[in-house]
Amino acid sequence: MKKQAVVAVALSLAGVASAQEVVKIAHVGATTGPVAYFGKDTENGARMAVEALNARGPVIGGKKVRFELVAEDDAGDPKQATAVAHRLVDAKVNAVVGHQTSGTTIPASKIYHSAGIPQISHSSTSPKYTEQGFNTTFRVVSNDKQLGRALGRYAVKQMGVRRIAVVDDRTAYGQGLATEFARGLKEQGGGADVVAKEFTHDKATDFNAILTKIKASKPDLIFFGGMNAVAGPMLRQMKQLGINARMMGGDGICSDEIAKLSGGAMADGQVVCAEAGGVETAGKPALDKFKADYRKRFGIDVQINAPYAYDAVMTIADAMAKAGSTAPAKYLPELAKIRYKGVTGPVAFDAKGDIRDGTLTLYTFKGGRRTMLAVTR
Repeated sequence: MKKQAVVAVALSLAGVASAQEVVKIAHVGATTGPVAYFGKDTENGARMAVEALNARGPVIGGKKVRFELVAEDDAGDPKQATAVAHRLVDAKVNAVVGHQTSGTTIPASKIYHSAGIPQISHSSTSPKYTEQGFNTTFRVVSNDKQLGRALGRYAVKQMGVRRIAVVDDRTAYGQGLATEFARGLKEQGGGADVVAKEFTHDKATDFNAILTKIKASKPDLIFFGGMNAVAGPMLRQMKQLGINARMMGGDGICSDEIAKLSGGAMADGQVVCAEAGGVETAGKPALDKFKADYRKRFGIDVQINAPYAYDAVMTIADAMAKAGSTAPAKYLPELAKIRYKGVTGPVAFDAKGDIRDGTLTLYTFKGGRRTMLAVTR
């Protein structure tokens, strides 16, 4: 991949030492299981960053280095995530990009913090992740407070919905997003009512019982906190039961995969979702180039978070370069105060490790393909 104009990682080429240091950047995501397409997407983004860095012959602190991607699968399971985290600590990785879901990221973060290893999540959105008081936790996307409240505002102000059913999948991500969406509704000062609250689980395939209850409440919108693997079949069963309500959710349902999983039951404009992140007009050329390079490298399109995984790796490398060291204790202070221009926009963190001035992108689907509605903050 050619060097992008927007990438300005300061890797000095002076004073090259003869020995090459290996810098281990771990990526952890669910690369097996029902949301494997998300995990593979972000792993690909991280891999592109490592390849781009190595193509430059990087030197940090006078030493020639080679970045190595250590790819791990946590299958979206919290127990497997902690096992992976312990394995990465034992492997003495220099940084971790991931995990993918809030339910895996939060328990793993405790292990990385104890070992002093910086962690940047490219997709976990639960506020709890960065509210633990760990100086090693960062994220490059907006959190559920921003996401859920933006969706609540949009549902009332732009969609004009009045009767809303809320369903979550009992995961940290799904429950957190549903809670913040409900808060977003309340902030509108009336105009919409939650007429039903139900829950399922993240491996469920049969929703007839909860959908029958929901149908009786006559909602015009069903808000779902969860992932495509559940939302797709739910849409199919909504159609079978004659429920004509629209569906809204977060980035977990915000990829073209939902159309396939619905079995063709999803109508144009029926689903509205928000992705944590997104670029405004000035940043579009850099992101478009990344997407083109991604397709050329892997033969498939970006799902959602690959550019954020790419920026997470590049931000870590930039902090190492500024510190003149790949040692976590040495470059962590630089990471905390970083100002990096990524393909997804400016990367800078607040005191908790959340992205500063994070953007959100609202989408719907037409012809089974995701279509952007607006970028907001």
